[in-house]
Amino acid sequence: MAKERLYKNLPRPKLTRAEIAEIYERLCRENPNPRTELNYSNPYTLVVAVALSAQATDVGVNRATRALFEKADTPQAMVDLGEDIVRDHIKTIGLYRNKASNVIKLSRMILDDFGGDVPTSREDLIKLPGVGRKTANVVMNEAFGQPTMAVDTHIFRVSNRTGMAPGKDPVEVELNLLRVTPDQYMMGAHHWILLHGRYTCVARTPKCYDCRIADLCRYKPKTAPP
Repeated sequence: MAKERLYKNLPRPKLTRAEIAEIYERLCRENPNPRTELNYSNPYTLVVAVALSAQATDVGVNRATRALFEKADTPQAMVDLGEDIVRDHIKTIGLYRNKASNVIKLSRMILDDFGGDVPTSREDLIKLPGVGRKTANVVMNEAFGQPTMAVDTHIFRVSNRTGMAPGKDPVEVELNLLRVTPDQYMMGAHHWILLHGRYTCVARTPKCYDCRIADLCRYKPKTAPP
């Protein structure tokens, strides 16, 4: 009953359950074990990398954190490094001053409030400075194997454009995806949709002519080959 009340007022998907399952089956067939494209070595460095990725590309974050994580891959090492040095490492990333401050603050909170271990629940993760619902969902899924949906701009776009999980905001899309995604695809779902949006269903001119799910997608008109 709780789930029914949660989903009651969500926009209705424009695809059938069978069509949505087919989308996942095709994306899974091409990439059976999808993972984040951010480089990390443990749950802590994943939290930092995802927090830094807001309004930045994964490529740019990986470039900035390569040397940073060599020097500090634990909360204590990051605090010992200090905000000034963190800022110097990530200055090529957007909003780097605020992000450097948050990296130190979240590191201290992990040490002081969670015994040095990254928390595993969304409720605790979003207490960390610079960590929102999307970041928490990424960490829960990628680091702790929980079936979450981390809705970024790519997933929001693909979910609405295809009609598989429409919503006016990321939370509506997240809940709709949780409602319509078959259990066997839950762990990889947000990775498949994100990567599809990053490389095929791009924002300005989607590559419908090279899309493996174009026949299922409700987007019209389809983009012709260049």
